[in-house]
Amino acid sequence: MYDFLNRVDAQRIVLDSVNRRGWVSEPLMSLSKKSIDRWISHNSIDRNSELVSLLLTTSDKLFFLANKSQEQITEDYKTLSKEVAELSVKIRKAAITY
Repeated sequence: MYDFLNRVDAQRIVLDSVNRRGWVSEPLMSLSKKSIDRWISHNSIDRNSELVSLLLTTSDKLFFLANKSQEQITEDYKTLSKEVAELSVKIRKAAITY
């Protein structure tokens, strides 16, 4: 689906995918761990769900991309970006079925 995805675009896609569901209390505002924890708590989301696991994994990968964003784009960066794009597809499916 995506050959290369920068971290800002990736976060936007993930947030859109999650928030399309229309959560009872509040949408997911960012992919920081604190924001995810708040979203889980306010929406009574199962912390052990596939959706939460995917979001936390994506959060970690995006944090790494943010730290590497000032460097030259390497193969590692491209690979990680592709992994995030693949995770975003899984997140979309998990959010729909949650």
